[in-house]
Amino acid sequence: MPEQSDLIWLFFKNSGRVNRAAYFLGVMLVTIVQAFPIYHFERMPDGSPESQVWWVISAVVFIGSLWPFFALAVKRLHDLDRPGIVSLVLFVPVLSILAFLVFCLYPGQPGPNRYGKRTNAPAEP
Repeated sequence: MPEQSDLIWLFFKNSGRVNRAAYFLGVMLVTIVQAFPIYHFERMPDGSPESQVWWVISAVVFIGSLWPFFALAVKRLHDLDRPGIVSLVLFVPVLSILAFLVFCLYPGQPGPNRYGKRTNAPAEP
């Protein structure tokens, strides 16, 4: 069972590396969190006060989830021995789908690299 500090590192820190499985599972968890308020918004009648509340909640959750997506992508790029700035490609609609597939399918660099000694761990100072 991961500790709270491990989850904070996984979703909110940019140091270290994650492998394909951790990246995929992290992205799926964030996507499920995003889907929950959208589901409730879609169930409400159009124009109702409840639908407006769920729309605001959906917007807040979406904006709040951008950083975890970015942090996961940066660490995945680090595992591929690429700089984290390349993760900005995720904000380009068509390229984001291709990048997601590459991040999920392409294996990381075996052994230590300039971003960390091992995968699925923060970079050690």
